[in-house]
Amino acid sequence: MSRSRPEPVQIVKQRRDDALAALVARVPYIQYLGVSFDRRGDELTGVLGFQDKLIGNPLLPAIHGGVTAAFLEITSVITLSWTSQWDALEAGDPEGDAPQMRLPKTIDFTVDYLRSGLPRDAYARARITRAGRRYASVHVEGWQDNRSKLFAQATGHFLMPQPRRPDDQ
Repeated sequence: MSRSRPEPVQIVKQRRDDALAALVARVPYIQYLGVSFDRRGDELTGVLGFQDKLIGNPLLPAIHGGVTAAFLEITSVITLSWTSQWDALEAGDPEGDAPQMRLPKTIDFTVDYLRSGLPRDAYARARITRAGRRYASVHVEGWQDNRSKLFAQATGHFLMPQPRRPDDQ
């Protein structure tokens, strides 16, 4: 019995990068805030590149709380979507189902602001604590210079999208 030869690593990486780019491109607010994602295997880290427009309190200066919350929520939604399309990607589907995929809908999202977000890049990583067919729970942490010194964290609950049926428009 002969085993099939694994795909070259460049092809696998390109397929994953293309799928992530297609997923992120579906949300214009991600581009507006300047959020990008660093991908290492199946793990994503959200990156909020600093821009002056993100400052909410110029006296401190500090990143606006709404920007912080949006960044954490974006990281949660993209991580949930990425995780749900991972099996299709690994099976060789060039885009997973990113173009057709509906994004999870936020049920609730609670942010703990632990300290002011300084005028510099911020990072976030989400951990899915429960994922079912209809519902998911996520914990996300945000930091800047030191991963062990969080500036914000959040917990969110999301309604997971149901697969499209052929008769759906």
